[in-house]
Amino acid sequence: MTREPLNIGDIVTGIYKTGKYIGEITDVRPQHYLVKIKSVLKHPLQGDLHHPKQVDVPLFHERRALAFNEQANIPKQMVTLYDGEILDYHESLRKALDEMIEELTKDNSEWAIKSLENLRTLEKEYFR
Repeated sequence: MTREPLNIGDIVTGIYKTGKYIGEITDVRPQHYLVKIKSVLKHPLQGDLHHPKQVDVPLFHERRALAFNEQANIPKQMVTLYDGEILDYHESLRKALDEMIEELTKDNSEWAIKSLENLRTLEKEYFR
């Protein structure tokens, strides 16, 4: 299946390091789109991307959501056209964070507990 190429100015969704965002394409590169972040759909998972949902790793990363208007190089295959409502960035971040916290509180694994600790720290930083 071939996809229509996207263009500068298109509003898209993109997945970047386990987070999902709505943004605007600001540049088209050979393998990536440069996307300016406007809204958060899914907060990134916590921990090591190469060992998902594991706690016994050299560094359990605290993964922040991309910031409003931050630009990210997102692989073309992870970007699709978006035609829905764009929530206010802070409202979308609150919603995405709340959804992830709710999901993690149902999971008693060590990874979920450690992830919740990271998210509670991030929550304080995001919403000072």
